[in-house]
Amino acid sequence: MGEVDFDRLPGVRFSALAYDVDSGERVFAHNEDDELDTASMGKVFLLHTALQMHVNGNLNLQERLFRRPSERVDESGIWYLMEQDDLSVYDVAVLVGAFSDNFATNVLIRRVGLDSVARQVEDLGYRNSGLHDFLRWPRPAKAPRTLSTGTAAEFSDFMARHAKDEFWDESTNEIFRRWLGAGADTSMVASAFDLDPLAHYNYQRDVWVWNKTGTNGTIRADAGIAMTPTRRVAYAVFANWEPGTDRVVEVMPIMREAGEVIHRFL
Repeated sequence: MGEVDFDRLPGVRFSALAYDVDSGERVFAHNEDDELDTASMGKVFLLHTALQMHVNGNLNLQERLFRRPSERVDESGIWYLMEQDDLSVYDVAVLVGAFSDNFATNVLIRRVGLDSVARQVEDLGYRNSGLHDFLRWPRPAKAPRTLSTGTAAEFSDFMARHAKDEFWDESTNEIFRRWLGAGADTSMVASAFDLDPLAHYNYQRDVWVWNKTGTNGTIRADAGIAMTPTRRVAYAVFANWEPGTDRVVEVMPIMREAGEVIHRFL
């Protein structure tokens, strides 16, 4: 396995795993079963549940969803800057996948339901990962402690299963992969591949990456698939640290280092 020293930052916890999707060979592993806070990573389960509802006939991807003022959350995303008040389910999902759009996430949660997402995650066989709440700050009393939690083992498995078209037919899986393939945040593990952040759903220098990230003041998280025409790696790297401390400039080089190890393996 490749060597990444995930223990070298006192006060920062990592959960990390990367492996060959087809052979199972591990690229690196570190506390992969530890459950960490993952910020926006849990939104992938929302997208998956919406697509499963579509397959089941309970949700039309062309259905129009109207946003409500109470669902507006700034920071992550672009819908809060747009004048359009309604979008199709498909386009709302594009905003979630491309920009981790918080406004779009809340609108889609209202239509899909957090209970449906929780049942779907359980059906997938994951016990330590999930999306626990909609976007709101500050969190009121008795609200879930955090938006999303997960382990590197479960998130990398989820990405690998999508890469292998395990859940649906290839064309339906492609919808999910395109939602994530539009992701504009290539600043973490994916930074090692020097992708065009606005257009990388294709091979660039013989590497193709699709991923989802999560960030807040104490979290950096990245999970996805990196592949060449002959090999593909599923990965997840999560980092948490104490509130009131700023460890971003220390954590980000380790994220890139993990990507470089994957790149060399590919």
